[in-house]
Amino acid sequence: MIMINNEPTTYTPIFLGTTQHSLRLSLEILIMVGMKLNDEIIETYNVIVSAIELGQLPNIGSEIAIDEITGSELSGFKAKLKQSDAQMQNTSSTELEKLVDLKNVGRYQLLKGKNIMTQDMNTLEFDANNLKYVRQILNASQDSLAKRLKITRQTVNRFETGEQKISDKFLDKLLLAYPELAESIEVQFDWVSLTFPDLTSKQVIADVLRLQETLFLERPTSQNFYTREMAFAGEKNIYIQDFAPVKNPETQAVDQKFGTTLYLTGKGTRLFEKALLEQNMNWRDFFEKARLYRGHLTRLDIAINDKWGLLNMNDLVTAVQEKRFWSKSKSYAVHGNVDDGWTVDFGKSPFVIRAYDKHKEQANKGYDTDVKNRVELELHQDKAEYVLEEWLNNAEKLVNITFNILYTYFWFTNSKIEDQQLKSDTVRDEIEATVEPMPAWSLLTALGKKMKFVREPKKQSVDRIEKWVLQSVVPSLAVLKKTGHWHEIVEAINTVELSAEHEQLVMATTKNAITQASKQLNINFEKPTKKYNEDDEQGKGA
Repeated sequence: MIMINNEPTTYTPIFLGTTQHSLRLSLEILIMVGMKLNDEIIETYNVIVSAIELGQLPNIGSEIAIDEITGSELSGFKAKLKQSDAQMQNTSSTELEKLVDLKNVGRYQLLKGKNIMTQDMNTLEFDANNLKYVRQILNASQDSLAKRLKITRQTVNRFETGEQKISDKFLDKLLLAYPELAESIEVQFDWVSLTFPDLTSKQVIADVLRLQETLFLERPTSQNFYTREMAFAGEKNIYIQDFAPVKNPETQAVDQKFGTTLYLTGKGTRLFEKALLEQNMNWRDFFEKARLYRGHLTRLDIAINDKWGLLNMNDLVTAVQEKRFWSKSKSYAVHGNVDDGWTVDFGKSPFVIRAYDKHKEQANKGYDTDVKNRVELELHQDKAEYVLEEWLNNAEKLVNITFNILYTYFWFTNSKIEDQQLKSDTVRDEIEATVEPMPAWSLLTALGKKMKFVREPKKQSVDRIEKWVLQSVVPSLAVLKKTGHWHEIVEAINTVELSAEHEQLVMATTKNAITQASKQLNINFEKPTKKYNEDDEQGKGA
């Protein structure tokens, strides 16, 4: 039992390590504490504790004797330790001095590897079974594969029998020889939300996003306890919510409350990537800049696009129904149907893994896409911050981090997992050693580390309105035209007054440049849309 802001909870506090900026000789240190419930970390707190009460630092992953946590995200949290369990000897200085010399202290490995507390990356290696499955989907014999790769058939056979280990060099050669395989999977951001405790929405637009404020529509809102919303082109793709200034009727002084949240939806991320291109920036640049303004991630969705159809959603749904999967989370759900497309969710906030039929989802909305299926990692609050921290501070590619998380937290198999296997202390190792994996899922996971993290800049468009007019309005217009009422329709179009939202949409659609930095760059956005590799050092340029 632990009290959090005077509310009793059934969480078990777990020690997750110190933070980099708390590595100093001090009587108070900042540590990370996880709240464990039913073998799952539900939420985490960065709390200040007395180094004297804490004594020797516990091992990462062990229980910590905390009675109470008080505070807030803005003012910080403090923890009180159980006096009966705390070591009262003043040994903290010695322990902290030892920590200073340790490498990578402060890297929280909650989302890394088979053992989530280890330093090592344990992404799935491309193996003999993966190679056999690649040949199957390529419809290639050992002979034809060998000729394409300019190696002997005997070498291919040794790879497939496990006599010879498949190297990274061979995998690179395979992807070079079969570009359709190399381009079959890509990673991109699909939702980004950031809070800025010290800024207003207009400051976020001007200083963080560096977009033209005239392209935003200001309107009142009551969502998320905010009172004002600034929406790009009047639509909820790129929008910021904060508090509208309030005038004191007695003093006439304007009271401005600070604190705002930026939302970039799936479409909003593509639109903002156009702004990043105009500013000669990439996502890493943007997040580093946001941190300078104390920006904190509240949600990050990472999309894994299956463009070849390696996955089959009918097979995944069947596997779920037959319990042919393992997940760290006990929560899962299946939605949809064969005709409209399936969606399967595993876990719940703050971390959800989702797979769905992207092509059918877009077709139902009247759009087309080259993505067949999509697997999403939806991360909230600290989970999102963990990924960002790992990516920005440890020189690790985002694709490696993404597929390591996927491999660590979820796995499909070709046969049912027995109940006794799920009760094992080393459940994941037990399953991998005894149950054959689903070939498509295994290949997706193994190929992932070789795929690209891309930006796909897009302009604001009126496609949504155009599609609706073509599908729903044009037939009625044709009837009016044939019955002699076309003149009235043309007159109405010419004299109609657009709403504020429509005016902003017109402005954002017709303006080629949306940022303050565009005048210094010579970028032709009339060219076909180009994708940019985020992990490439040259990925910024046009």
